[in-house]
Amino acid sequence: MYLFIARSTMNNLIHNVNIESQRVIASPDNLSKKIPVSVEAENNILLARNSVNDILDKNDKRLMVIVGPCSIHDIKSAKEYAYKLKSLQDELKDSLYLVMRVYFEKPRTTVGWKGLISDPDMDNSLNVDKGLLVARSFLVWLAELGIPAATEALNPITPQYLADLVAWCAIGARTTESQTHREMSSGLSMAVGFKNGTDGNLKIAINAIQACSAPQSFLGINDVGQISTFNAKGNKRSHIILRGGKNPNYHKENISSCESMLRNNNLPESIVVDCSHGNSSMDYKKQGMVVEDIGRQISSGNKSIVGIMLESHLFSGNQSISKNMQYGVSVTDGCIDWNETNSILRKLSEQVRP
Repeated sequence: MYLFIARSTMNNLIHNVNIESQRVIASPDNLSKKIPVSVEAENNILLARNSVNDILDKNDKRLMVIVGPCSIHDIKSAKEYAYKLKSLQDELKDSLYLVMRVYFEKPRTTVGWKGLISDPDMDNSLNVDKGLLVARSFLVWLAELGIPAATEALNPITPQYLADLVAWCAIGARTTESQTHREMSSGLSMAVGFKNGTDGNLKIAINAIQACSAPQSFLGINDVGQISTFNAKGNKRSHIILRGGKNPNYHKENISSCESMLRNNNLPESIVVDCSHGNSSMDYKKQGMVVEDIGRQISSGNKSIVGIMLESHLFSGNQSISKNMQYGVSVTDGCIDWNETNSILRKLSEQVRP
């Protein structure tokens, strides 16, 4: 005996079974028209990308410093931080190239706040339209101010909305091994850094750089929001980021080992060191110690370290999300405060001055 079920009923039983709701969001083109970019801002972005590329190619002897909050959750405090960074940028521009860390997406090991794009109201409402609008507005504001922006590409869809405003991009330790992120990165218009694995494995990042540098084909959305296939030429400015693992990997012997791996794989010996995460043993207070060691290596003649990453906010530490959060304090990883950041970068500037 056969049981016949109407097609519409059957479809409900096998399609989107665990989906509670869905919402259509604006296309990248619509958002770009709503938040346009001035010619001056475009010129600033192009200049920033060229500066980053020159540093990676060793044509610019300055050290790139990716510095800023672990994540952006409050635009007011982010703008105050940006003004401080702009002032320091102008002062140290002969030795350091300061790029503001502007992270709108956060990978979670299990659950937690996924960043401003996914949850701008920090209440799990998933108002992505608002998140993208706020994120793009802030990036345009930064570009107008003349501050280069760095971010992490986590969701493979969001770069179509924001990537035209970014000077440098990172692929995190959890996603460096992802084929989707390697393919997507091959088509990005800015330099891309791949972090070593969470356990400290460098080969994962080496493989990612090789894949990203090669031509790739992948699925994505175009400017009007249609699912499309893309054929990318390959991103020749992809490079490695040492972020530590089970043990720190920023010491001289670690850098030397990384140089050998890059050389043996016919890759440029351009290394960015993340002073947080595994390299600080997950203690934000130790970042200054890492920076000082990197400064000594460079002043002693190292040529492969082209940049560092530093997690910093207006005030130190971090806090849980609540109704009474402290202004200018991170809601994700702990950060050093601005005064310590200012002191660390001034000292670093003296160490690495060409």
